[in-house]
Amino acid sequence: METAGAGLAATTALSQRVDGVRPLRIALLGYRSNPYSGGQGIYIAALARALSDAGHRVDVISGPPYPQLDDDIPLIRIPSLDLYAAANHVTALRPAHFRSATDLCEYFSMLSGGFPEPWTFGRRVVPWLLEHGRHYDVIHDNQSLCYGLLALQDLGFPVVSTIHHPIQRDRDIALAHARTWKHRLLIRRWHSFLGMQTRVVRRLERIVTVSNASRLDIADAFGIQPDRIDVIHNGIDCEAFRPLPAVERHPQQLLTVASADEPLKGLGVLLAALHTLRDSHPHLELLVVGRPKENGVTLQQIKHLGLDDRVSFRHGLSREELVAAHARATLAVVPSLYEGFGLPAAEAMACGTPVVSSSGGALAEVVGDAGVLVPPGDASGLARAISDLLADPERRTGLAARGRRRVLEQFSWQVTAQRLSAYYGRMLDARR
Repeated sequence: METAGAGLAATTALSQRVDGVRPLRIALLGYRSNPYSGGQGIYIAALARALSDAGHRVDVISGPPYPQLDDDIPLIRIPSLDLYAAANHVTALRPAHFRSATDLCEYFSMLSGGFPEPWTFGRRVVPWLLEHGRHYDVIHDNQSLCYGLLALQDLGFPVVSTIHHPIQRDRDIALAHARTWKHRLLIRRWHSFLGMQTRVVRRLERIVTVSNASRLDIADAFGIQPDRIDVIHNGIDCEAFRPLPAVERHPQQLLTVASADEPLKGLGVLLAALHTLRDSHPHLELLVVGRPKENGVTLQQIKHLGLDDRVSFRHGLSREELVAAHARATLAVVPSLYEGFGLPAAEAMACGTPVVSSSGGALAEVVGDAGVLVPPGDASGLARAISDLLADPERRTGLAARGRRRVLEQFSWQVTAQRLSAYYGRMLDARR
């Protein structure tokens, strides 16, 4: 862990106002913030940048894997056992860990199939904040929803948590795709942290989410009233995610960004659609930005459908590489069964890449009339939408321009930072 003074915002009074709110000292909490897998690390890094640009003093306090932040954004590390990064979970325990009840709980929970990181992050971050964090105006959690948040709230810290979408949806879709009772048992065990999150959400005073669809789903999943949740859309870095007119588009390439073996992301639906198009579009290829599990369901499906020569994978792309991949693609496809927001769709739109998307969760809210929407899980509908757009370059051009314009107007990080600054102001006024 870094020293007490490292990365802390200045504690002197700040008088200049930002969008009607004085510049604030903000702690962004992330129990894990992987910059390459999932959206949590992307969200926390981009939000820190946007709030800092809006004039606030921002520290990111995160467990591993740590986010990639700009040099002027302080990162305060809260180490965990980081068992997912260990070559062997069983042999990851060290003698020093026996001195910590939190370390032992993390190890044995992971060993028995649980996911303890949100809980253990709370156990570690609360003592740090009690010693070093009294100066923060806002503690903003990124969906750890740990008991530690309630402890901080009860101690008088101003706490708000972002819930991107209810993880109950992930669990239920995974259970629906499970093939054996043992697999279902493991899924339920891994998602046992949802009991903690439900209890925490019901007591948290301040909750924000990233879409109106997520707002309703969160209220239903956690048994609370929707009016307890405020909506502040995610942002897109429209300077980084931009059209690259000098890059030549591949005439027959689909691009999708997906966790390859997560049923929620709908990659299996896209593969079925690609198989339908195999004969009518003999040169059509699919690039998946993601990494499949060895001998996992995705690679098995590709082999079963005879798509080995049509599908390729890339992972760990830098932002610049991802933007270039969008520039080369004919279409971006977002086949998710459910999304709390839909960053892959919004990023493709910002890049000026035409989008075919499912309407699952918030995707219809994000894409609007700037893309082609099909029902989630509808492989034949997805195939028809792809085929129709491949045959209509003029429509692709129109959708590309409309998508870029929609993101600039509604989903830029500047807009998000302005709305969140106003939210913080209302939050602090209510506390007074």
